[in-house]
Amino acid sequence: MDAALAPLIAVRDLAMTFARPRTVLDRLAGRPAKIVRALNGVSFSVKRGETLGIVGESGCGKSTLARCLVRLYQPDAGRIDYGGVNVLALDGAERRAYNRRVQMVFQDPYSSLNPRMTVRQTLAEAIGFHNLRQGDAIGQRVAELLDLVRLPSDAADRYPHEFSGGQRQRIGIARALAVEPECLIADELVSALDVSVQAQIVNLLLELQARLELTVLFIAHDLRLVRHISHRVARPSLYGGLAQGSAGIGPRPAYRGRCGARRIAEPAGHSRRLPLPSALPLRHGPLPDRTAAIDRARPRPYRGLPSLAPDRLKLGWLER
Repeated sequence: MDAALAPLIAVRDLAMTFARPRTVLDRLAGRPAKIVRALNGVSFSVKRGETLGIVGESGCGKSTLARCLVRLYQPDAGRIDYGGVNVLALDGAERRAYNRRVQMVFQDPYSSLNPRMTVRQTLAEAIGFHNLRQGDAIGQRVAELLDLVRLPSDAADRYPHEFSGGQRQRIGIARALAVEPECLIADELVSALDVSVQAQIVNLLLELQARLELTVLFIAHDLRLVRHISHRVARPSLYGGLAQGSAGIGPRPAYRGRCGARRIAEPAGHSRRLPLPSALPLRHGPLPDRTAAIDRARPRPYRGLPSLAPDRLKLGWLER
């Protein structure tokens, strides 16, 4: 098979289960632990330089799939091939080499960063662990990474709590790119950010993918984001499996809930860049006069209770 057409990542029949902790009553009654099937027979493939969007409702196994791909979880069954090599059988130096090639950007940027380490220490740790640079070259590489994700140079000596949510996510991307990966897994990259920061992070990811020729697995809930970023869409099902759809120009199919993934077709001339809120059209024409509404909402001075006569009382309600 041609190397350009061969899949970079191939997953076959991946299964992952979790055992719920037993309560005291379950232990006394001798009941077995309940099993939760997070993944059940998931199969898909990703080509080099491609962006695969993974969408689905909460609890369908998206993040579990991502953690299995980076070997944070050990799946119960199935096979993960990277470049034709079984990832689940790797150990030692071969596993470290795989971990360098496949990196993950986590959903919560603050919890994934060490609060006791500066940005310089965080990035330098990853570079030094894989022996990619030595001595002063590490500091130069840190400066290059900050410039790559559009952070100022003085950010290297600051701690994670000194940054906003979008800046922390940029630091997470820089840490993933520090080891020069071939594949980037973005787990809910922008779900915790506001709309303006979402557009900036998504456009940054697209630029980095084009510049570094990255293969991206983009996990999200927002189908609009997936439409702009992905070449193909896959959707885990609560009943097992992974439905996939290929990109194509044509009428947009309707979203069909749990039935499976459907690719949202891109119209002619479609751009993968998201517009910033400042670029959205504003409302034209004069604003309505709200002076009268504001005047009615102002508190009135207290003038005491009105005098009540017996004939003014009806069914417990006061009538003036």
